[in-house]
Amino acid sequence: MNPQLSPKKALLLVNRQSRHGQEHLSEALDQLKQLGVTLLEELTEDPLKLPEIIRHYQHQVDLVIIGGGDGTLNAAIEGLVDTQLPLGILPLGTANDLARTLEIPVDLLKACEVIAKGRSHKIDLGLVNDKYFFNVASCGLSVQITQSLTKEAKSRWGVLAYLATALKVIWHARPFRAEIRMNGESIQIKTIQIAIGNGRHYGGGMTVFHDAKIDDQMLDFYSLEMRRWWHILSMLPALWQGRHTDLPGVRTLHGTEFEIYTRKPRSINTDGEITTSTPAKFSLIPQGISVLVPRSP
Repeated sequence: MNPQLSPKKALLLVNRQSRHGQEHLSEALDQLKQLGVTLLEELTEDPLKLPEIIRHYQHQVDLVIIGGGDGTLNAAIEGLVDTQLPLGILPLGTANDLARTLEIPVDLLKACEVIAKGRSHKIDLGLVNDKYFFNVASCGLSVQITQSLTKEAKSRWGVLAYLATALKVIWHARPFRAEIRMNGESIQIKTIQIAIGNGRHYGGGMTVFHDAKIDDQMLDFYSLEMRRWWHILSMLPALWQGRHTDLPGVRTLHGTEFEIYTRKPRSINTDGEITTSTPAKFSLIPQGISVLVPRSP
């Protein structure tokens, strides 16, 4: 698709169960039509069917518009990779970390402007085992937060639900042992959290690294290895800003491939959804898909 032209026809996939799935959506769809976008809407309540739907319509549309949160976007990645259709984002979720990373406005009408008039930009993808991710894949504390975070809490409290749940989970956090393999070297660690980021934001606005980019062809690794679980409380502001890299008890690495091994399988969270487990191999897919982003930062 020529990034200088407004899209002609778009496959619209909306998670109407997302936090803002019903609010102002009809107004946003009217806005897209006024901007010259013809919408072909397909409904499904099963996110796992999104790749199949995208493949089915790949020759009938110019792009795919997904309305939902990071979990809905993550569920669609395989279809976007297979078809190489550009992605337009209507941020309807609680965290909207991918939209935040790409500087796509949370305001739906402004997001519509980006879809219709923005530029097509290639971004990298992360891959863990056979699961793609945009933002971050992690195990340990974040998995416990995901398991404890209810839809009701997200709907009622929004991003604050992540913080409240994190504070509750931290009280029960216990370290685990893991082996990290990178560039032929093995590192033995005892940690409460391992995160490998492809994008910049995750977990409702937390930052992987303050200078991380989703198009820098690099994965950013960190591990929280403090001696006492409560030490993480004093680190929360730095973790939020991505400026934790020089703090005691934080290990950081950068590369394009990592392997993680644990004594027992440990669940792995990708973009807020638990999708796979250790042993895990992480790799980078450079310029994996195209996304419509604002013309000016």
